[in-house]
Amino acid sequence: MIEGFQHHMVATNGINLSVHRAGQGAPLILLHGYPQNHLCWRKVAPVLAKSFDVIVPDLRGYGGSDAPSNDAENIIYAKRTMAQDIVGLMDALGLARAHFLGHDRGARVTYRLALDHPDRVSKVGIIEIVPTSEFWNAWSADLAMKAYHWTFLAQPAPLPERMIGADPAGYADWTLRSWTQSKSLDPFDGAIASYRAQMTDPARCHAMCADYRAGATLDRALDDRDTAAKRKIDAPLHVLCAEDGFPARSGDPTDVWKSWARHVTGSTCPSGHFVPEENPQAVLDTFLPFFTKGHPA
Repeated sequence: MIEGFQHHMVATNGINLSVHRAGQGAPLILLHGYPQNHLCWRKVAPVLAKSFDVIVPDLRGYGGSDAPSNDAENIIYAKRTMAQDIVGLMDALGLARAHFLGHDRGARVTYRLALDHPDRVSKVGIIEIVPTSEFWNAWSADLAMKAYHWTFLAQPAPLPERMIGADPAGYADWTLRSWTQSKSLDPFDGAIASYRAQMTDPARCHAMCADYRAGATLDRALDDRDTAAKRKIDAPLHVLCAEDGFPARSGDPTDVWKSWARHVTGSTCPSGHFVPEENPQAVLDTFLPFFTKGHPA
């Protein structure tokens, strides 16, 4: 649980999402990344809830949400499908529009939702990614070594599931520690047991691999179609990237996002990849003003 938040299960798009909610004001939906769940927001969500109606779901396959088996076309874990989950969640909660803040995989769901459902989005906050197709296109030997999980997890089932299953908690620890600036598990105090537990669950391990299989196939193809059609996100977008994260190794993230959205601002902060847990103050200092000023939800 996140301190001060209430938990609900919400039926949407054929599955049940585990959702935490607190606060009042304009709706703000926080979407987590890999290999985490809603707890990645535990250091910032209570502060945000002083100004916003904060809604924190576990993405399908993660945390307490349903984890259906993947399909051959990777549709079940495509970001388009996950975005539809969140639109259905908004419908269930009676929300016409919301601000969105996504980190890692949740940021990929966020920008896909903004492209597919522009009328549901007020402002877009992106933490520590560039669009999926752009990241694939930026690959070099150095980036491939840093982001090896993009190809490893995307291998056909059940190869990565079996390899992770030999030591799932150890794999979770390795992944979390190696992507931090400090090379430490300290930023994950209060959440590490939950992250280990979901990696140990075969259904969720499969879902997380399927998330990356979709990223290597359908998600990338949808991005390429949007690029060819010159589609852009209409909502104001701010991207926050870590000085020692993945996007910093693939060019200027702010410039990349200017090809994807009409109104883009960007900033960096001292951190590894897991900014909401490594440098939560930077998240608050960046996004409280961004979501508060003008253009209410």
